[in-house]
Amino acid sequence: MLETITLGGGCFWCLEAVFQQVIGVKKIDSGYMGGHVLEPQYKQICQGDTGHAEVVRMEFDSAVISFEQLLDIFFVIHDPTTLNQQGNDIGTQYRSVIFTNDSIQHDIAVNKINDLQLGSLGPAVTQVLTVCQFWPAEVEHHNYYQQHALQPYCRAVIEPKLRKFLKHFAAIAK
Repeated sequence: MLETITLGGGCFWCLEAVFQQVIGVKKIDSGYMGGHVLEPQYKQICQGDTGHAEVVRMEFDSAVISFEQLLDIFFVIHDPTTLNQQGNDIGTQYRSVIFTNDSIQHDIAVNKINDLQLGSLGPAVTQVLTVCQFWPAEVEHHNYYQQHALQPYCRAVIEPKLRKFLKHFAAIAK
């Protein structure tokens, strides 16, 4: 059964590159969600005043991989304890956020965050919000890592996340 999950955890290039490697993930779209500007563009988002987060919206086969497993990956590959920041990417557009489609996803996400609070990471600042209007990113932002793997940002920021994913989740990697 196909389901949808929308996650923001820093730059969407990072999340896209990792989740493209996960079995059961069928489709990934990079884009923007959670803001107040209609049809936002990347340059607007980068200014940090539209209210949008950079997100990836994924379709996944829940018979192959669960919503919970996707959240486990999400919480390993980004830092849910830094407010509006992932590494050197700073601003509300880089916040940690889960946009849920229904009360079941909402409850699972809240429980995962509560579990994190009990762990050694420190207090999680991840928001759990109801899914709203998704605005697709411009075409040059799709499959970014696959097209630009040798760029310094990709090597310095995305590749460590890919290695972390493979270290912890090799059994569910494509």
